[in-house]
Amino acid sequence: MSCRYSYGGDEHIFVEVDPSMSLEAFFTSLSMTNAVRDAEIEGITEICPANASFQIKFDPDVIAPDMLMARLQELEAQAEAAPAVLDTRIVEIPVYYQDPWTHETLMRFRERHQDPAATDLEYAARINGYDSVAAFIEAHSGAPWFVSMVGFVSGLPFLYQMVDRDRQIEVPKYLRPRTDTPKQTVGYGGCFSCIYSVRGAGGYQMFGITPMPIYDPEQKVAHLKEFMVFFRPGDIVKWKPITREEYDRILREVEEGSYTPRIRPVRFSLEEFNADIDGTNAKLMEALHAD
Repeated sequence: MSCRYSYGGDEHIFVEVDPSMSLEAFFTSLSMTNAVRDAEIEGITEICPANASFQIKFDPDVIAPDMLMARLQELEAQAEAAPAVLDTRIVEIPVYYQDPWTHETLMRFRERHQDPAATDLEYAARINGYDSVAAFIEAHSGAPWFVSMVGFVSGLPFLYQMVDRDRQIEVPKYLRPRTDTPKQTVGYGGCFSCIYSVRGAGGYQMFGITPMPIYDPEQKVAHLKEFMVFFRPGDIVKWKPITREEYDRILREVEEGSYTPRIRPVRFSLEEFNADIDGTNAKLMEALHAD
């Protein structure tokens, strides 16, 4: 693939790796932004990676735009030659699907939805060809997901399903955005799942809620004391369906400061994944549950 470069005003360069999302595009974007960071180019003030693109902010009084553009194009060639291997972590995220809080919220906004007579999960299951909500939840939680970017609001991860194209879930956003979404809602829009890090407006379909905080600006939550944002691009996520009783237990542990997310280090190879998707995912699951 060949990147497309464009200027964004006087202080930004936007680099589109690919017009459609893919793990190949993600790896190129991640490799390039890492290379830009490692190069420590004088004048760059911010690096903002996205799903299949990234943006660089720079000071034009320090580095000329055309010089920076040429430098980025050099780094593109280096990124394409680098092996698509990532040392990262896999994280288990508990999800209470069909919870009462997102259900109450979605029922308040049915006039903004494609199917006012159905819940978000019922609608998503139907348009993706599943015969029940339970089967759809199994598909959503059955395979791991890549965190391709973090943003929109502080701490919100965009997650891309690690299955072949034919099995990827796709669900459109609401016809009109809601004015309310519960904090830590697990949502879905287009080909991306997400977790709403804070309460607020939103247009993604709502599937459930996690008791695990992913953003804490005060850094009082035990697993967020080192940094207020939990996710980073390249993380691998496995959803774990839980009951109301498990949700309440985890919530108590979070409040007591005793909750510890299940996290394991893993090495991910894009070449191995493309050669055997299900086999690679099975190995990731083994690593997640290794003692």
